[in-house]
Amino acid sequence: MNLIGVKTLLGKEVRRFLKVPGQTVFSPLISTSLYFLVFGFTLGGSQVQTDGVPYLVFIVPGLVFLGTANNAFLNSSSSLFITKIQGTVVDLLVAPLGPAELMIGFVTGAMVRGLIVGLATWAVTLYFTGFHLVHPLETFAFLLLSAYVFSMLGLLAGLWADKFEQINFFPTFVMLPLTFLGGVFYSVDRLAEPFRTISLFNPVVHMVVGLRAGMLGLPLPRTAGMTILLLLAFSATALAYRLLKSGYKLKA
Repeated sequence: MNLIGVKTLLGKEVRRFLKVPGQTVFSPLISTSLYFLVFGFTLGGSQVQTDGVPYLVFIVPGLVFLGTANNAFLNSSSSLFITKIQGTVVDLLVAPLGPAELMIGFVTGAMVRGLIVGLATWAVTLYFTGFHLVHPLETFAFLLLSAYVFSMLGLLAGLWADKFEQINFFPTFVMLPLTFLGGVFYSVDRLAEPFRTISLFNPVVHMVVGLRAGMLGLPLPRTAGMTILLLLAFSATALAYRLLKSGYKLKA
């Protein structure tokens, strides 16, 4: 393991998004905070109860997940894609960095951005809802795994994409529908059949429910969300390692 190389690549990835904080941190933070203000207050705020807690409190875990997952994905996918488009991927290929070092550098940098946005979103909501963290270890395990999984999925998207249209395909046509239909702003249990049963096939539902159970202490099933995250983590890691090792769409 080339620790100096990993540290250098990680430092480059973090500096890359910190150079434009308005675009990479504050813009998604403001967007997510607006979701909280608009959906929270227009749908009743603290006067409406959902699963036994005020609606404003109920949507916080979903918004934290949304900020973490989206920004982790966007960072790793855009970073690798830009190195391909600009031709600077050659610098990575000739450097003494193996597939494991490349994965760690890109994915960890993306996780840092995702967690910064997710935790900053949480900090903003504290002003309106107060502090709620019933199971700290479980909550941060969900956050770390979510950031890792979506960073790894972003890396796969960056490897696969050849055009800007392709790099936007996954967040627009996959992540956006899954997250908005994933119980971020509502309780799946309140849906009528067959929509409730159909929603259970959405993996984001189980991730949001698990994080909500950890933060708010609600008696909700956690196992499904953690299992899905672990399966995605192992499978995405194995696939990304294999593609990087083979030089898929990196070597001419």
